[in-house]
Amino acid sequence: MTENKSVKQMIGKTFMDIADAMETGRFKKKVKIGITTLGSEHGIENLVKGAELAARDDGNFEVVLIGPKVNTSLEVEEVNSEEEMYNKMEELLDKGYLQACVTMHYNFPIGVSTVGKVITPGLGKEMYLATTTGTASVHRVEAMVKNALYGIITSKAMGIKEPKVGILNVDGAKQVERALKELSSNGYNIKFAESMRADGGAVMRGNDLLRGTADVMVTDTLTGNIMMKVFSSYSTGGSYEALGYGYGPGIGEDYRRTILIISRASGVPVVANAIKYGAQLALGNIMEVAKTEFKEAKRAKLDEILKSLIKDTKKDKPGEENLIVPPKEVVTGAVSGIDIMDLEDAVKELWRSGIYAESGMGCTGPIVLVSEEKLSKAISILEKSKFVVKQGENC
Repeated sequence: MTENKSVKQMIGKTFMDIADAMETGRFKKKVKIGITTLGSEHGIENLVKGAELAARDDGNFEVVLIGPKVNTSLEVEEVNSEEEMYNKMEELLDKGYLQACVTMHYNFPIGVSTVGKVITPGLGKEMYLATTTGTASVHRVEAMVKNALYGIITSKAMGIKEPKVGILNVDGAKQVERALKELSSNGYNIKFAESMRADGGAVMRGNDLLRGTADVMVTDTLTGNIMMKVFSSYSTGGSYEALGYGYGPGIGEDYRRTILIISRASGVPVVANAIKYGAQLALGNIMEVAKTEFKEAKRAKLDEILKSLIKDTKKDKPGEENLIVPPKEVVTGAVSGIDIMDLEDAVKELWRSGIYAESGMGCTGPIVLVSEEKLSKAISILEKSKFVVKQGENC
């Protein structure tokens, strides 16, 4: 009886799709958005409730849970460990079963950072913070220029045709402004926001943050991360993120996964909003938008502008040109507490000791990734070389 009812529902849905196609001239294809359910400080139930709320509010997407079996009407891809969960998430994204996925504490490669979306308290305006986790470059100003591009890509995928770009008044802001204005004069279309303060300009003050003067607010990632936490939990004391859309999608040149980040402290409303954010990005074809924007920016000499920003910032150590990289291994062990400017040198230090390592960015900052079996040895080497000050904790 139950099986017959299920078949009837499926047939009914098929006829509804056909009717819609006849009316609109095309079939509506729903996107599938995943969410991983292990790792929240508020438990699995918090994430499941957020997912169910998102699925109930919008008919343009379906939600897939990746985690332990739970009592829900949503589809569940059953896994029982965080490692298995991330592997399943990547598999479903890479084969196209999911168009985007929301997760926590994901280690993006260097070159990728996330664009958060907040609701500003001054006027209740939506604003994109570029960026909030990950790192676009180990060089601060270069990273912020890339962050601006990542923010433009994200906001355009969300339907803003000409996003207004502002640069938060932090170290390097004027250099970033000069670089972006050069890019603009070379033919890449950037619409700059104008500060609400009397002296105006594209460099934004704290008042502009609160009012949402810019559609895209450019900053360094760690400042963006702090601002994201303040905007999402200023009314709760910080233990429960109740507002906004999460830390957003990881963007980077040639990066092909739409993975959105939330915090382990994100509550039900933020979880639901993050899933909707992912669905809108998928429907807005963010991968194609990114491809187009990178192409246009490169045509306007983006690479040359970035190179000019990082001249003479590093000196190679003697013999480094002959450094042999150890055979590649699966790297799931993370060493944190390393300064961003020392990150690549720390990786090379481990290579010199015969340990394969990669650089990455966790939710607490820069990390070096090694195999679990060699983690203790790697920490010891990096402590001895004074790369590690202290170990961080998961966020």
